[in-house]
Amino acid sequence: MSALTKGLKCRECGSPYEHGPQHVCELCFGPLEVDYDYDAIKQVLTREAIASRPPTMWRYAELLPVTDVDLAAPAVGFTPLVKADRLAKRLGVREVWVKNDAVCFPTLSFKDRVVAVAIAKAKEFGFETIACASTGNLANAVAAAGAAAGMPAYIFIPYDLERHKILGTLVYGAKVIGIRGTYDEVNRLCAEIGDKYKFGFANINLRPYYAEGSKTLAFEAAEQMGWRTPDHVVAPMAGGSLITKIRKAWKELSLIGLLDQPCRTKIHGAQATGCAPIVEAVRAGRELIKPVKQPDTIARSLAIGNPADGFYAVQTMTATGGYGAATTDDEIVAAMRLLAETEGIFTETAGGVTVGAAIKLIEEGRIGKDDSVLLCITGQGLKTMDPLVDVLTPPQVIAPKLSEFDAIAKEQ
Repeated sequence: MSALTKGLKCRECGSPYEHGPQHVCELCFGPLEVDYDYDAIKQVLTREAIASRPPTMWRYAELLPVTDVDLAAPAVGFTPLVKADRLAKRLGVREVWVKNDAVCFPTLSFKDRVVAVAIAKAKEFGFETIACASTGNLANAVAAAGAAAGMPAYIFIPYDLERHKILGTLVYGAKVIGIRGTYDEVNRLCAEIGDKYKFGFANINLRPYYAEGSKTLAFEAAEQMGWRTPDHVVAPMAGGSLITKIRKAWKELSLIGLLDQPCRTKIHGAQATGCAPIVEAVRAGRELIKPVKQPDTIARSLAIGNPADGFYAVQTMTATGGYGAATTDDEIVAAMRLLAETEGIFTETAGGVTVGAAIKLIEEGRIGKDDSVLLCITGQGLKTMDPLVDVLTPPQVIAPKLSEFDAIAKEQ
């Protein structure tokens, strides 16, 4: 199950490149992406072949840029797709599905998918150290994958990330370095470090490969829905890569003949109002992104003021007939609670952004009452519990006496 690729190519000018740890075109400075041999893939990647393989993201190996799958983390992906009927009733739409990467192995976010690809390529290219710039979930995933691979990991983060995400990175023995600045400043520093030190930066010099891991969320959802896609999908946006890869994944499945019908899914992006440069561009009808210099939101994992794939995220929403919506901090918390109370799924703040944005898109008529919608939940709520501390009612405390419980029961 080795990858069937031609190399890399520029997303803008189409210039071809050999495989290697590079992410920018030397001619036009456009981003590089993996170039697949779809004719060859179509001959070997069938529904029957996929069904015969273990339930992990690697069942779609031919559409991933990893030459040797044995170098990759084996059990990542194939997370549950939940038919969320109670949530659908509350939202007032016909059909809601939740792709629940809050339980992705091993660090409970969809970032485990992208890191599985990145670390496999780091090994192929001979890197001995893995690294990343992160707003939280990627830090957890790189640290865990580095530990499992026996590779030292350097993690660069804004110093004021949620404490649970910092602890969830430190526990793996990674070298964690907090930067007094925004994520964009952290990322710029990491680009300089990558030029000087021989580190495999998951989301910089390995970015063309790393980003491909996101496609597996969409591959799985299509397979789990019976080789079809929904009318709508709503996904959170930080750098903007995820929604572009969802579109690419379903286009690839169509191209090689795995979908029952052409994909006509409208792709919608979700951000928090305190950092919504991509949503603001879509709603203003422009492609260019105006960076947010000082993000201010409880959804810190999405707080990227100058998103690397923002331009392409706007194109994705526009081309598919999708749209964007942003949510306030209060709306994020309310949406987190709604998902937990209706479907028993505890999402981090980014998932609250996704559900909250879906609510707005439904209210605006962008998602119809008779439509089906897929919500991408990308991280576990245990990582971002602080926003709930002052919102949830603390437990009642009673003596170990039946009479005291009787008094509570009468209140119901």
